[in-house]
Amino acid sequence: MQRASTKQEYLPTLIVLVGPTGVGKTALSIRLAQYFGCSILSADSRQIFREIPIGTAAPSDEERAAVPHYFVGTRSVTELYSAATFESEVLELLPQVFAESSSSTALLSGGSMMYVDAITKGIDSMPDVPEEVRSAVWERYAAEGLDGILAELRLLDPVYYKAVDPKNYKRVLHGYEVCLATGCPFSSFHTGQQKARPFRIVKVGLTRDREELYERIDKRVELMIEAGMVEEAQRVYPLRSLNALNTVGYKELFSYFDGDIDFAEAVRLIQRNSRHYARKQLSWWRRDPEIRWFHPDAWEEIIAYIHQ
Repeated sequence: MQRASTKQEYLPTLIVLVGPTGVGKTALSIRLAQYFGCSILSADSRQIFREIPIGTAAPSDEERAAVPHYFVGTRSVTELYSAATFESEVLELLPQVFAESSSSTALLSGGSMMYVDAITKGIDSMPDVPEEVRSAVWERYAAEGLDGILAELRLLDPVYYKAVDPKNYKRVLHGYEVCLATGCPFSSFHTGQQKARPFRIVKVGLTRDREELYERIDKRVELMIEAGMVEEAQRVYPLRSLNALNTVGYKELFSYFDGDIDFAEAVRLIQRNSRHYARKQLSWWRRDPEIRWFHPDAWEEIIAYIHQ
């Protein structure tokens, strides 16, 4: 499937399927990929890790056999992986994926906002941070926590300080270390300019009524528990300090293992925090005017929109 550009060039198409956790992206992405004869590129910052397929709702072996998937279970939680790395690897891979498709199409599907934006909009180039600066920052964080660093970040870069989630220690530390390494505000490196891509991008958003979505999320958590999520979390518990495991599902179970909460409370918190994350995802994507929203069951309308 191709669309002529203003220069009358024919461009391959990247279908971008987004939506909150539990909305039904996996099932629809497989159906779309089979319809267009293309592969799926997962834009999920946790499904990429091979040790945690249950708690991240990674596609099953049967689903991956039905359609080729990329960026699922290809990394270890012990590896550092970022949206910038994802951008680089996807852009390098896409020409091959387009060529293998019977319709010159690829499907990017996932719920990680930064990963989707990395491909559709691009990530600003950031200066390198010397290892000695990074080590000093992380050592301070380990010894003192975030409060002092946040106070300094507020002085060094008030713009970024207002924008960053103070609970997201990784982003706080990264912004702080860039300020220290360059002597410039971290926010000064954000151009806000969208990068041109050599392919057509069609963004499809999936949504459901809130009550319906929340019921699906709660049920999915129950199914994950039945499928062995607790045992999966126990296997990675020795690695609990890694950023890859600082995510909904594992944090709550780690607290249960530590004896801080009982099992019923851990499950309740996983469900609650999953619903909170779904709201955050929707809030993020609602700001993107390029996304057309559909109920996952609106197959004919979705296909008609992609074909426009």
